[in-house]
Order: sequence, then structure tokens, then C-alpha cells
Amino acid sequence: MSQDSSPVRIPLKTRNRTDDYFRGIFNKFDRDRDGFLTIRELNAMIESREYEQDIPIHCVKKIHELHDKDGDRRLDFEEFIEMINNPELSNIFGHYFNRYINWIVPKTTHPSHTVTDGEYEEEYSCYPPAVGMIIISLVEIIFFCIDEATERDSTKYASGPTATYFIYEPYKRYEAWRFVTYMFVHIGVFHLLVNLAVQILLGIPLEMVHRWWRVLVVYFAGVLAGSLATSITDPYVKLAGASGGVYSLITAHIASIIMNWHEMSFPLAQLLVFFIVAGTDIGTAVYYRYVLDKVQSIGYVAHFAGAVAGLLVGINILRNLSVTRAERIIWWVSITIYVFLMAMCIIWNLCWTSYFPTDPYQGKMWQNFQNYQQLNKTGNKFS
Repeated sequence: MSQDSSPVRIPLKTRNRTDDYFRGIFNKFDRDRDGFLTIRELNAMIESREYEQDIPIHCVKKIHELHDKDGDRRLDFEEFIEMINNPELSNIFGHYFNRYINWIVPKTTHPSHTVTDGEYEEEYSCYPPAVGMIIISLVEIIFFCIDEATERDSTKYASGPTATYFIYEPYKRYEAWRFVTYMFVHIGVFHLLVNLAVQILLGIPLEMVHRWWRVLVVYFAGVLAGSLATSITDPYVKLAGASGGVYSLITAHIASIIMNWHEMSFPLAQLLVFFIVAGTDIGTAVYYRYVLDKVQSIGYVAHFAGAVAGLLVGINILRNLSVTRAERIIWWVSITIYVFLMAMCIIWNLCWTSYFPTDPYQGKMWQNFQNYQQLNKTGNKFS
């Protein structure tokens, strides 16, 4: 036998690293943790990548069947490796080899170049389009224009037709839609523009990774938490503005960073930025009100409650690219806290009716209402 016919020996260490790498990919898409990939899980794996055209489900099914050697309609790890190694499928799975090569082979880079290893950043996509925050912003603009066109300066005092119907009124709490629709009411152009700018700049990047419907769930959770918390802490004031939802987007970014820490580039730096932004604004509002004792119209409770809701709901609903045991624990803790806090606020509002005003001109409530009139003609707070 010639020397050339002897088998090639792959170093054990390299084989182990290869198995570990592809085992991690296999486990990531094995959603039910049964040790097999179903057609559905394989389809999710393929759809997680960006292609010029979608791969039809019947093609995914055919790929699955070709490599399902034992015919049990599931791929075990060995069948998965054979599929990955199939040269005819390199246009679909070849990127995994490229990532493995980039991971195992050291690269020399110029000192001025930044090397990113974030899988999270690779998930940014314009399909489906990120339209959730754009639609919400357009509705807010339309309602604002309707009020301003109906009566001049009505937006300054929230006295227009849409504002009157949608603003949170403490003595109209039985109109339950007001706990959410106050987000469409804004006090002045500056208030509207600030909220629009922030929610678009923060919401669209989230939608590009987590899809628009998840971001809207987080947004509305922040809006609802803002009104419920304000109704308990400031039961005699009106509330207008979308900042509860805006702050939920800020902390949704924090939630995404926490749950995708190892898949994200520079997660610590991003986390610090969002903490500083949220903490500075809320801290300033609290300082002005309780330390300097200045009456102001900013509803910081709605900001804070929206931020808490965004963090807790974001952890539960936003995409987690690779689930770990610690992240599962965080998931259960966050959903337990969120359900408890929301249940407490809802029960408080439903059961302790004597705590809330029923008439804006009644007794002690009217005295407090007059104090808040220093803010503007109607005693509004905006978030």
C-alpha cells in the first residue's frame, strides 16, 4: 500500500472544537430540547438568515427528508452534520463554515479596525418592514393636527375633540380606553416632536431584529403601566403623552442586551448608555419635584412605570438568540414580577374606588385639583 493511501488523521482537539461549534448551532434551533431537528425547526434555522428570496417550505421539507436516514421525520446530530457538509447545500449552510473558520483561525487586523463577533447584529433586517412605530407616530400626528385645526391652541391645553375623548381623566376611569389612548394626546408641538423622535429612533432598530409586533406589545405595555401607576400615585391629575411607551422602548433595548449578551457586540457599553439616558431623565424629574419642591408638569411616574414594564415585558417577548439556563431563570422572574405588579394596579383601580375622584369639583379633590392648575388651565400632566 502506498503512503498516499493512508488515512488523514484530524487532530482530536480540532474535531472537538468543530463538534462543539456545530453542536451549539444544533442546540440553538432544537427549540423543544429533544435532541432532534424537526422540519419546523429546520425551517426556523434557514429563515434566521437573510436571503434575497425566501426558501419555500416544500424545499425545506425535501432537504429534511434527504438527510433523515432513519425515516423518523427528525434529524439527529449526526444527520445534521451530514446535511451541513452537503456541498450541494453550500449556498444555504455555507455561512456556518465561514463563521467557524473565522472563529477557529486567528486574524491579524489593523489596530484601527474593530472586530465584531455579534450574531445579534447579523439579525438586522428590513423584511418584514419596520412599520410599527411609524404607524403609531402617524396616528399621533393626525390626532394632534385634528385638535389644532379644530381650535387654535387646543393642543396646549388638551381641549380639542380627540384630546377630550382620549386623555386620561381621573374621574372618568370607567372609560377604560383612556388608560391607553392618552398616548395619542400631546401638550404642544415640542412635546409631540420629542416623543416622535425618540420612539422612531429607538423603535425601528428594535423592530428590525425583533419584528414590529413584539415591539408594539412592549410599547403598549409601557403605556398601560404608565397610566395605572400614575392613577395610584397621582389620583387627581390628568395624563397625556406617549412617554410611558417611549421609556418602555429604552428599557426594551436593555432587556435585549441582557438576553443576548453573548451574541452582541460591546454589550456593556450599550447597556451603560441606555441606563444613563433613562436614569438621568427620571432622576432629574424626581429631584425637581421632591428636593427643589418645584411644581412641574412632567409625569415622571409614567416614565418610571413604562421603563419597568419595558424591561420586564421585553425580557419575556423579545427574541433571545441563544437561550441559557440563567436566562430561563431571568425570564420566569421577570414575568412573575410583571404579572404581580400589573395585577396589584388593576385590583387597586377596580376595588378601591373611594381612593379615586368621581367629580373634579368635590371636596379635598378640588383643592388638589386647583394646585395642579398651576401647570396649565386644566391641570394636565404630560409624559
